[in-house]
Amino acid sequence: MPDLFERILLLKQSPMFSEVSTEDLRIVAQMLEEESYFAGDRIFDINEHGDSMYILQSGVIGISLNPDPTIKEFVAELGPGECFGEMNLLDELSRSASAHVLEDSIVLSLEKSRLRGLIINYPELSLGMLKGLSLRLRTANLKNSS
Repeated sequence: MPDLFERILLLKQSPMFSEVSTEDLRIVAQMLEEESYFAGDRIFDINEHGDSMYILQSGVIGISLNPDPTIKEFVAELGPGECFGEMNLLDELSRSASAHVLEDSIVLSLEKSRLRGLIINYPELSLGMLKGLSLRLRTANLKNSS
């Protein structure tokens, strides 16, 4: 298990948390749960209801928009520091993609109720997250326009 400092560094490199203050990241880092997955596993499937977001600590995760789990076409392959599954925590809709484990992976998960508690108790955290999500959307828009 990574120590608190390593978790904070991992969060800081994540687009979703890159704009959050180090002090707030310390609080978030303490709330994360470590989970291990093996290559071939799926962390979640498209259209499922979810209650956790994930930060990849090690390994590779493939994100698929195809509901057929046997089709291995990925719109993104994520590496350490990247977040996935966060949209469900914010909009409360079903999962918009599936997360396939391409290499043995360790993820840090944050449950919806914990995130909401953090946001209520540390409102500056939500401002940093919103800024990070906005920057992520701008980057995606630039990629799509070129």
